Amino acid sequence: MLLNEIEGHLLIAAAREEGRTAAARFSAPFDWLTEAQREEVERRFESEYLALARVSWEHTAERAREVRGEYEEVHRALRRRLLAGWLLACAAVVAVGVVLLPLA
Repeated sequence: MLLNEIEGHLLIAAAREEGRTAAARFSAPFDWLTEAQREEVERRFESEYLALARVSWEHTAERAREVRGEYEEVHRALRRRLLAGWLLACAAVVAVGVVLLPLA
């Protein structure tokens, strides 16, 4: 659990840095902005960047849950089929033994 929290913090820190870098690239051509205006544009850009990243992560996590559920259902079905096949094979062996045993 602690490892997941650390990974989450590192992911957020990386996204913030990416957002700051993207914000600086975005505002660079606007040389007519004052320093305060540039900082405000960059702050808003970074905020929007993080919000979009969060939505993307949530969609990815939801899809991962869906895929996991699908995988688990397929796995359960395969286990049921394997068990049914195994039981059928055991029943066939017993039936052949019952038929052949009196002949011996």
